[in-house]
Amino acid sequence: MATHESAVKRIRTNERNREKNRYELSSMKTYIKQVLSTTSKEEGLEKFKKASSVLDKLVSKGVIHRNTAANKKSQLMKHVNSLT
Repeated sequence: MATHESAVKRIRTNERNREKNRYELSSMKTYIKQVLSTTSKEEGLEKFKKASSVLDKLVSKGVIHRNTAANKKSQLMKHVNSLT
């Protein structure tokens, strides 16, 4: 157990950030699943825009790396383009 006051504060901060990141990553996965489950191109494009926005926000907050977001957006766009 930490004994220094600053170490105790860091433990609290890290736990708070971990919970926030878990929530945001979970919501990101939900948006990705929504895009991948679409069957029409129009609906897929709408959901892709929202998922893309969420990914960009997570990058700006530092939750995920920008290349990870780019790879996920590329995968999603590939799926949407394959729809009829």
